[in-house]
Amino acid sequence: NMAAPSAPRPPRPRKEPQPLVIPRNAAEEQRLRLERLMRNPEKTVPIPEKLNEWAPRPPPEFVRDVMGSSAGAGSGEFHVYRHLRRREYQRQDFMDAMAEKQRLDEEFQKKLERNKMIAEEQTAKRRRKRQKLKEKKLQAKKNKLEQKKQEKESDQSQERVSSEDDEEDGKEEEEKEDDAEEPSFVMGR
Repeated sequence: NMAAPSAPRPPRPRKEPQPLVIPRNAAEEQRLRLERLMRNPEKTVPIPEKLNEWAPRPPPEFVRDVMGSSAGAGSGEFHVYRHLRRREYQRQDFMDAMAEKQRLDEEFQKKLERNKMIAEEQTAKRRRKRQKLKEKKLQAKKNKLEQKKQEKESDQSQERVSSEDDEEDGKEEEEKEDDAEEPSFVMGR
């Protein structure tokens, strides 16, 4: 059985060999990495996950090879003891470091809370101050409007009084004019 001849493949585009560039500093190294990433933007970029912190091996639940205090230990027993001792010291140091880290984290959280409370108090204090100023301005505005209204009312009342006086003067003048038209005495009676 002979397979059908497949169509000839088109030749692959040859990638131009990139010149070897040795970065002189960190900025140049970063620039080269970015250039390499941006050559093919469709390609996914592997983002490494955060590595777990190193933790020591837990102590054995059951120790089979217990060294006694009697004589007769072999020449290799000291090295076994040394490794066990080193591992235990490392475990204790790790536990101390974790306790210190936890203590520092708690202190930091307390400090954050304290700073937050202080900031909120300052904000509340400034808010009260702004509110007072706003109320003062509103009150001053109201007082000014009230004053203008009172001035207008007093001006209008003075105009009314003066217009009433003018009307009375006008009536008296009209009456005087009327009196002039009427004879002061009647003749021929």
